[in-house]
Amino acid sequence: MAAGPGQWGRTSLKAILLDRDGTVIEDTGYIRDPDQVRLLDGCGAALRALCQEGFGLVLVSNQSGIGRGVLTCDQAAAVHRRVIEVLHDAGLDLAGSYYCPHHPDAGCDCRKPATGLVDRATRELGLDPPRCWLVGDKPSDVETGRRAGTRTAFLGAPAHGTEADVSASTWPDLLTGMLGAEGG
Repeated sequence: MAAGPGQWGRTSLKAILLDRDGTVIEDTGYIRDPDQVRLLDGCGAALRALCQEGFGLVLVSNQSGIGRGVLTCDQAAAVHRRVIEVLHDAGLDLAGSYYCPHHPDAGCDCRKPATGLVDRATRELGLDPPRCWLVGDKPSDVETGRRAGTRTAFLGAPAHGTEADVSASTWPDLLTGMLGAEGG
């Protein structure tokens, strides 16, 4: 699934590539009900600050619940629409959104840590990976960013395999680290 550019437009070449569950919204397992969508504390303010620095926002998320048969494509689409609404209500619009719906054993090129989602976003949105950040809450997110040539930010308690450019357990702290790395 992909969504077109929002208020960011196509003039920027830098973006924050965001994992969804556990990074932007609370991870409650395979979300089937749009009413379960909740932004993480501090996420909205941090993303608004990054947008003010000229970054576009792009979702890049594994959604294996579809491939596992745990949720339908219609349920996934309803949850995605709610994510867009919640972000919009927080003053944020996405430049794009890309999901891998495949089972982990499918061998696709889009399931993180493969770079297919980032590669597609780069092509379609005209991104410059070295000017982008991939932000996630799993080591596979960090690995994806490294493979795709972006900078990486890890949200959560540091663990083996999460050697990101910036790591923090909260969005406000992650923002501080990312802005510091940007020189701002």
